[in-house]
Amino acid sequence: MKYMLDTNICIYIMKRQPAAVARRFAKCRQGDVVISAITLAELEYGVFCSGEATRLQNRRALDALVKVIPSVPFTEPAAQAYAAVRAAAPDRTRDALDKLIASHAISLGLTLVTNNLNDFRVFPDISLENWVEDND
Repeated sequence: MKYMLDTNICIYIMKRQPAAVARRFAKCRQGDVVISAITLAELEYGVFCSGEATRLQNRRALDALVKVIPSVPFTEPAAQAYAAVRAAAPDRTRDALDKLIASHAISLGLTLVTNNLNDFRVFPDISLENWVEDND
């Protein structure tokens, strides 16, 4: 494993846009990329809240995503990493899930891939990449 994808990157992969994300993902080997169980929960919520017209399409897209990108459970080391992450931004209360995802990536020594770098830069010991800005 090398990368953990943030929710927004997963959505880009499911929608097949922007092209830069698909190009960068295609360069990864199977097993290099995972998602947090927290991200999977956010994606499941998105499917659940989809309108009737798009729910089945979104369900299929998510099912296809998790076939190629496994989710990993949020474990005790991730919970321990959460303490430093939360302490780094105690006044930020709207990003509770981002803090959990960041903690998970840090605990596994993975680079978190997101299109919201500014949301995560404040957290200690986090490695970040933005595949949307990929210029390859």
